[in-house]
Amino acid sequence: MNTLKAQTIQLTLPKADIQMLRKLASGMRWSLSTITAKKKSGIEKGLEDIRKGNVYHAKDSQDLIKQILG
Repeated sequence: MNTLKAQTIQLTLPKADIQMLRKLASGMRWSLSTITAKKKSGIEKGLEDIRKGNVYHAKDSQDLIKQILG
């Protein structure tokens, strides 16, 4: 009777090593799936900038244009 239980782990590897891991997993009859990083939305990026203090204030519209183009 097989008493071994499956366990899920997460590894962070360089992209260059993924193919080698796939070959190893196939030989060992492991299940392998990749997880892609969640892409941040524009709102999430903006809120992150606000939390970090990356905000700029313009005294008027001309100053705003100068900051954007300058």
